[in-house]
Amino acid sequence: MSLRHLVNLSDLSPAELRGIILRAIELKNSKGAVYEPLKNKVLGMLFEKSSTRTRISFEAGMIQLGGAAIFLSPRDTQLGRGEPIADSARVISRMVDAIMLRTHEHRTVEIFSEHSRVPIINGLTDRSHPCQLLADLQTYYEHRGEIAGRTVAWIGDGNNMCHSYIEAATLLDFKLNIACPDGYDPAPDFLALGGDRVRITREPAEAICGADLVVTDVWASMGQEEEQAKREQAFRGYEVDEKLMKMAAADALFMHCLPAHRGEEVSAAVLEGPQSVVWDEAENRLHAQKALLEFLLVKDSPVRKLSTH
Repeated sequence: MSLRHLVNLSDLSPAELRGIILRAIELKNSKGAVYEPLKNKVLGMLFEKSSTRTRISFEAGMIQLGGAAIFLSPRDTQLGRGEPIADSARVISRMVDAIMLRTHEHRTVEIFSEHSRVPIINGLTDRSHPCQLLADLQTYYEHRGEIAGRTVAWIGDGNNMCHSYIEAATLLDFKLNIACPDGYDPAPDFLALGGDRVRITREPAEAICGADLVVTDVWASMGQEEEQAKREQAFRGYEVDEKLMKMAAADALFMHCLPAHRGEEVSAAVLEGPQSVVWDEAENRLHAQKALLEFLLVKDSPVRKLSTH
C-alpha cells in the first residue's frame, strides 16, 4: 500500500476528499456496529499545542476502530529539546503505525512526512488545519448536501483555518468570500492557489451577502494572546451577530471550530441559534478522523478503492 500523508488538505484529490467526507457520514450512521480494521494498530499523537477536540477525536477514533493511541506532550519526548526533528520522525515511525502532530510550525509536520515510514497527519499547525475542514465539510454535506457551486463566507482572520478553506474551495469547487481587516489577509501562496474562487473584502456584510455557509474563528489564536488587545481593535465590526447573519441566505448554516468567545467573533444568539451547527461540527471531528485513519491505514478501505479507479 502506498504511503500517504495529510499535511495539507490539498494532499487529497477532489475524489478522495469527497470520499472521506461521505465515508465519515457512513461511519457515523453505523454507530453500535463493531468495526475494528485497526486492530493492533497504534497512533502516536504528538502535541506541542493543547487540545480538546483533536485529542479526544483521534484517541476515541482509534479505540473505536480497534486500535490504540499514545499521547505525547513536549515533556514526554526529545522533540524540540536537542534531537533533530528528522531523527525523531525516523525513530517514532519505527514504533507506531501512524503519527498525528499538533504543533506550532508547519515545517515540523513537513519534516516528519519527509522522514517517516508511516502516515503523518497534520492535527493543526500555524499554516493549516485540514482535519477540521474534514469535519466542517462533513457537517455541511449532512445538512445541505453537495457544496460545489455554493458560497462560503469566512469572517475574521486569514489564519490556518482560512487557508484550509481556500484549499477546500479549490478541491470541491465552491466560492469563498473572505472578510478580514487590512494586515490580516491569508498567505499569498494560499490566495494564489484559490485563484478566482476566492475573493477578499474588508466588509463582512459584502462577504456574507447571500452566503450558504458562514464561518468564523477566534481573533487571537493560541500563541497570539499578547496581541489580544490589538486584534480586538482591528476586528471591531467583524462579529457575526444576528444582524449580519440575516444578510446570508435564508437557509445558511453557521460554523465555528471552537472554542468560541461569545461577544467577540460571534454573538451568543448566533452561536446558540437555529442556523448554528457547531455542536454537530464538533462531534464530526470524531467521525471524520475515523474515515481519515481508515483511508491512510487500511489497504482495501472504501476510499482507497475509489481513488484507484
